[in-house]
Amino acid sequence: METYTNLRAGEKGAYLSIVAYIFLSTLKLIFGYVGDSQALRADGLNNLTDIVASIAVLIGLRISQRPPDDDHQYGHLRAETIASLVAAFVMIYVGIEVLLTAGKSMFSANHSQPDTLTIWVSLFSAVVMYAVYRYNLQLAEKIKSTAVKAAAYDNRSDALVSLATALGIIGAIIGFHSVDTITAFIVGVIILKTAYEILKEAIHLLTDGFDSDVLARVKEEAAQIAQVREVREVRGRQHGNLMLLDVTVAVNPNLSVRRSHEITEEIEQNIQIMHPNALAFVHIEPYDPKEVIICEDDYHF
Repeated sequence: METYTNLRAGEKGAYLSIVAYIFLSTLKLIFGYVGDSQALRADGLNNLTDIVASIAVLIGLRISQRPPDDDHQYGHLRAETIASLVAAFVMIYVGIEVLLTAGKSMFSANHSQPDTLTIWVSLFSAVVMYAVYRYNLQLAEKIKSTAVKAAAYDNRSDALVSLATALGIIGAIIGFHSVDTITAFIVGVIILKTAYEILKEAIHLLTDGFDSDVLARVKEEAAQIAQVREVREVRGRQHGNLMLLDVTVAVNPNLSVRRSHEITEEIEQNIQIMHPNALAFVHIEPYDPKEVIICEDDYHF
């Protein structure tokens, strides 16, 4: 099934993020301590949590690939969204820690001057993470994965954080010693902002939130089908990277079962064309007989 093939493809993005974060966090923490930059150390700690978040995404993608069973008739695809939720909570924890550390440092009288090398480490990290972000974003759009998309957003925030860190270090080196600490504080805010965005989307999906525009387009498309008298209800929910749609339409009660079934198939096929990652369930109901205008074309035996 294409859905599970896409999930396996999504693992590449998770593995890439893990490798990049291990390398960069090690690099930043070493040079952050050697070069005496609090902002670079904060950025390194941020990347350590990103490793945990990326592992959570990877585990979620693995669990999502399990086939349906007696307890999970629709499969385990929502494990992917839960992985995004876990990643967000990990980021919130680290963001708060970075803010607390930066807050204490602001009231400290000891301000050191970071080494120039820490600037290049930050800029190099920003370039690497932006490249990882672009790869994961394209992959997420291709396979319709919320977990890989969350990972991509995290990659983007890390690239921005590394760039901000470089600017903060430059400020500290030229004499504005508090800039390094202020930058560390900004890093914490960016981490929390990214975590909030991921958390908001994950909760929206887990509580069966759905794009109303998609529902409106599906309803409009179903209404165009010949002999559909009324589209009574269109509901949708996201199940991992799979879109589940329930459509209820009313037709002439005098139609044959065969023709009614053909109508459901036509609606399902049109939805599949509009949204390849969608699975539609179409329910046929009789139109109010009092309002039925009997037409010769409505009869198929």
